Amino acid sequence: MKYDFETLLPRHGMDSIAVDPAPGMFAETKEGFDTIPMWVADMNFRTVPTIPEAIIGRTNHPAYGYFAPRKEYFDAIIDWQKTRHGVTGLEAKHIGYENGVLGGVITALNVVCSKGDKVLLHTPTYIGFTGALGNNGYDMVLSPLHLDENGIWRMDFEDMEKKLKEQHIHAAVFCSPHNPCGRVWERWEIEKAMELYKKYDVYVISDEIWSDLILGDHEHIPTQSVSEDARMRTAAFYAPSKTFNLAGLVGSYHIVYNDWLHDRMKKEASLSHYNSMNVLSMYALIGAYKPEGHVWVDELCQVLTNNINYACNYIAEHFEGVTVSRPQGTYMLFIDCTGWCEKHGVDIGELQKRGQEYGILWQDGRAFHGPCHIRMNLALPFSLVKEAFERLDKYVFNAE
Repeated sequence: MKYDFETLLPRHGMDSIAVDPAPGMFAETKEGFDTIPMWVADMNFRTVPTIPEAIIGRTNHPAYGYFAPRKEYFDAIIDWQKTRHGVTGLEAKHIGYENGVLGGVITALNVVCSKGDKVLLHTPTYIGFTGALGNNGYDMVLSPLHLDENGIWRMDFEDMEKKLKEQHIHAAVFCSPHNPCGRVWERWEIEKAMELYKKYDVYVISDEIWSDLILGDHEHIPTQSVSEDARMRTAAFYAPSKTFNLAGLVGSYHIVYNDWLHDRMKKEASLSHYNSMNVLSMYALIGAYKPEGHVWVDELCQVLTNNINYACNYIAEHFEGVTVSRPQGTYMLFIDCTGWCEKHGVDIGELQKRGQEYGILWQDGRAFHGPCHIRMNLALPFSLVKEAFERLDKYVFNAE
C-alpha cells in the first residue's frame, strides 16, 4: 500500500475524545492494560497528507479575513461525487454548506415540517438523530429493520407504509449507508422506499456521510439517483469528515436539486448567523478530494474490510451467544449479545463494564435502540483490532 494504516498514531493529549474521554465515561481500566478506542466514530489513522499540506499552505499566508468559497471547493465536490458515485448533472448551485450533517438535517426538517411533526426513521437508529430530533421538538416514529435468513438487515416496507399512512407522516430521515447497522442499500431497496415516499408525499432527508466507506464489492447508490422524483424530493448530506477523520475541523455540505427546497434551506440555515464555512476546513476538503485522496480512500476501504472480516469471523468462532450482521459499509459493528447475556445472567451494562476494565472502550448500543447491543469501532490498525479481540476472548466472553 502507498499509505500507512498500521503504525500506531499517538493521540493522547492531542484533543481527542476518542482516546481521552471525559472522566467517568467508562469504567476504570485495570492496571497493566492500556485503552483501545473503539467507541465514537473517529478513525485512528493518519489522514491523507494532501489535507495538512493544503491547510499549512493556506496558513502560510498571514491573513485570515472574510472570504467566499473558492471555485475549487465546488469543483472538488462535483468531481468527487462524479468519480466515486457516478453523479451527473451536479452544479455548484445545488451545493450548500453546513457546519455539520446533523445541523443540516434539522435545517431541512425545519423547512418541510412544523414543530411536533412526526418523522419516520429506521431502527436501530443513529444516536445523533435521536438527540437532534428530540432536542428540536420532532416526534420520531421508528420502523424496525429486520434480519433476513442470511443475516442481512432489511427495511420492512409494509410497516413503513402503515406508519406513513396512519400517522400522516410527511418527512423521513434516511441513513445510507445505515448507521449503526452498516447496510449498503441495493438500488431496488432505495427505489421501493422512494416509491412509498412519493405515494405519501414525504420529503426525504438522506444522511450519506458514510457513502465513501464501502466494504468489499458493495456499491453506494445515491438516493437522489434512483428516479427524477427522488432527485427532487430529497435533500442529501455529505462530508469529508467521516471519510478523512476531519470532524474537529467542522464542515459538511448538502446537495439539493429542488430549487424551492434549496432556497428555503439556505434561508433557514442563515437564521442562526453562524452556520458558515471556516477557511481552513474549505482547504481541508480541497486537499482531501485530490487524486491522492481517492487512492487513500481505496486503500482505507481495503483495511476496513480486512478488519471487519477478522472481527466478524472471530465473533462467530469464539463468542457463543454473540451475533453480528457483517457490515457492508462504515467501520462500525453492531453486536447483539442477547444470547450470551441470557446464558451468563449478565446484563448488557455489566458486560460493557467488563470489557472497559480490560481497556476496550466500546459503546452502549441501547442508545441506538439495540436492547442488548454494543457498537464497536474498527477504524484502527489491525494490530489493535487483534489485541482487542484477544482480550475480549480471554478476559470477558470466555473468562475462566
